[in-house]
Amino acid sequence: MATSLQTSSGVVPLRLSPLARPTTVPQAVRAAARLLAANGLHQGDFVPDAFDREMRVPHFLRPMSIVAALKCATTGDPHLTSLLADEAIAVLALRLEVDGEGPLFGGIFDLEAHVDAWGDVEGRTTESAVAVLEAAADAVEVSR
Repeated sequence: MATSLQTSSGVVPLRLSPLARPTTVPQAVRAAARLLAANGLHQGDFVPDAFDREMRVPHFLRPMSIVAALKCATTGDPHLTSLLADEAIAVLALRLEVDGEGPLFGGIFDLEAHVDAWGDVEGRTTESAVAVLEAAADAVEVSR
């Protein structure tokens, strides 16, 4: 007996399953933390070799930035956005300081840039990024 997620050509990969996607900000942030823990933190761009000049590994399996991890956790692709990803990015941006300051403006691109700047600080580790994401998820759950 086939489920709605199965087709005659096979089973839908878990990363593409709408049932496996987070539906709340804490779930999205925790899913992004798991992605970073599994794939690693990438500094400088969403993923290494974004134009596939040297790598053939799918983008969702590569190390990625925090913003890319949040997008990937909610859409299955580190380059696609969603309202939930944007909300999670906003929540995280307001918790982070770069050089003692929060985000300068409230537009989503400014918030993404702020989160990216925090992740790109020299010496930032995957472990520290995962810890901050987990703490942010805990804080959001407590405040709701």
